[in-house]
Amino acid sequence: MGDGPMQEAAIRPANDDRAGQVVITLPDGGQRAFDCPVTGGEIASAIGPGLAKAAIAVKINGKVRDLATSLTTDATVEIITRTSPEALELIRHDAAHVMAEAVQGLYPGTQVTIGPAIENGFYYDFARDEPFTPDDLVRIEQRMREIVSADRAFRREVWARDDAIAHFRAMGERYKAEIICDLPEDEEVTIYWQGDWHDLCRGPHLPSTGYVGQAFKLTKVAGAYWRGDSRNAMLQRIYGTAWRDEAELTAYLTMLEEAEKRDHRRLGREMDLFHFQEEAPGAAFWHDKGWTLFRLMVDYMRRRQQDAGYTEISTPGVMDRSLWVTSGHWDSFRENMYFTQTEDDRVFALKPMNCPGGLQVYRQGITSYRDLPKRVAEFGHVNRYEPSGSLHGLMRLREFTQDDAHIFCTEAQMEEECRVVVELILDIYRDFGFEDVRIKFSDRPDKRIGSDALWDQLEAALKGALDHMGKPYSVNPGEGAFYGPKLEFVLRDAIGRDWQCGTLQVDLNLPPRFAATYVGEDGDKHHPVMLHRALFGSIERFLGIVLEHYAGRLPFWLTPLQVVVATITSDADDYAARVARRCRAAGLRVETDLRNEKINYKVREHSLAKVPALLVVGKREAADGTVAIRRLGGDRQEVLALDDAISKLADEGLSPIDRRDRDA
Repeated sequence: MGDGPMQEAAIRPANDDRAGQVVITLPDGGQRAFDCPVTGGEIASAIGPGLAKAAIAVKINGKVRDLATSLTTDATVEIITRTSPEALELIRHDAAHVMAEAVQGLYPGTQVTIGPAIENGFYYDFARDEPFTPDDLVRIEQRMREIVSADRAFRREVWARDDAIAHFRAMGERYKAEIICDLPEDEEVTIYWQGDWHDLCRGPHLPSTGYVGQAFKLTKVAGAYWRGDSRNAMLQRIYGTAWRDEAELTAYLTMLEEAEKRDHRRLGREMDLFHFQEEAPGAAFWHDKGWTLFRLMVDYMRRRQQDAGYTEISTPGVMDRSLWVTSGHWDSFRENMYFTQTEDDRVFALKPMNCPGGLQVYRQGITSYRDLPKRVAEFGHVNRYEPSGSLHGLMRLREFTQDDAHIFCTEAQMEEECRVVVELILDIYRDFGFEDVRIKFSDRPDKRIGSDALWDQLEAALKGALDHMGKPYSVNPGEGAFYGPKLEFVLRDAIGRDWQCGTLQVDLNLPPRFAATYVGEDGDKHHPVMLHRALFGSIERFLGIVLEHYAGRLPFWLTPLQVVVATITSDADDYAARVARRCRAAGLRVETDLRNEKINYKVREHSLAKVPALLVVGKREAADGTVAIRRLGGDRQEVLALDDAISKLADEGLSPIDRRDRDA
């Protein structure tokens, strides 16, 4: 089917002679009438035998449904095939069901809980006393292939709620029964069968297990708390990946192998940057080299923001509950907040976001329209509760630092300020080696504050900035913040993975809540527009992404330890110390290695730590006033006079900002 926009079906008059028929509007705008009812499969067959053979599901009025779904009213319809964007989620969803059947067939008494499709794959959580082993995964995967080859049809049934609860309890599936008990009263309870095995599921599904195909693989077992709550039982989560064909699967597995080599947690150990431990879950212990790297990133961002007209503030990390009630976070974000009650019965919260603090600074004194825009930055230390199972090194923390800023401006300045922020974000990413950046626009969520008219205005400003810049973007319906729509900036790294980093949110809801105003040209008080802006996002997370993007071989200007002066013999110790002092005076970050070890051993060790330049010195170099430069990953060395070597390395060590200033 084509990718053109769907159109609404024509409304038929009451005396239409097509009574008993449904009119289907196709993606290309064409319409067909069918006897009522008609299934998605029948529509595909009517369009052509090729499409009927390729069809795997149907999209009805924008929602993906089973191919066997019957239509009884006019609708827009698109036939989903294996090449459609929606296909992978269906394949992965069904692979999870196939895996659950395989597990229960091989290990009777195992309870199944929740098993969704996720990015790049799927998982299912199982309740089983005995832990799964790598050998178990091999057996499960083989049974899955047998179930797929059996090509068992998926069949949907609607059950009465009480009957479904009683049925699963009788089977010993207490988790499934609990899920049904917690469903909204008005939600249908649907059961899907694949042959003789069945599961609670909303659907949709492929026509049969055979449509899953053989391009899947189980990858690992991990622990997971029931419903992500550490107070609940620990389950076993089996992860897998599934793709349209073997070529896609092979490409993904190759990427996984490369990702394992680049894992920032492994690099953190090898480069002596940071570590994690159970006594502080979701928080990093920074070592000296790691903290140097962290400060380099902050210093870079501080200079970029100063050049862009930002001032910098710092606000308290613990503030009274009343601020979070006023901001709306208490109602919309409380489950992710840490809070405590003092002896005088006051409730305080560790700040999960910097916005309320920034507003308090803005409110001090009187602001004129002539003072706007005000661009106010803060490297704010924030704390957010994340489930234990979701924590992942620097990529998902409970304690992190945001390179946050809040821009206060008039409504007339709003779109232009958005454009300036977008340009700044994209330019900064280029400095860190990210050229492929996608922009996603997220509009109003169901749970939000502010009127629809206000949201219309804010969404128009964000879209307008991108449209006037000619920047393409995709839409994430309903994914905006509760106080305003947002842009998300997604980086593609060296091995093709996407990382959501910076954000820009437009807000006219929080300033009135905090009585934040400015005096307009008319002499009256007005509420400013508030732009919430993060460029790195979480500095810790961005640092982890950069480490993996470069596989630890960071650009020379960003490397925490740029140079090691290594001696061949102890006769050169004094000269090595003098070389290090000269490097330090030139602004290079340097250490000496005077250990009584062979030089090849030193080279290997510093290569593992990703030190980009070794200056090797012995008796000859000391006598000649030279150094031998060995580069990371190279097997040759370059002998230069000391002054020339330092000048060359100092030039390489210039940050992108310094380089632009020098060349200006």
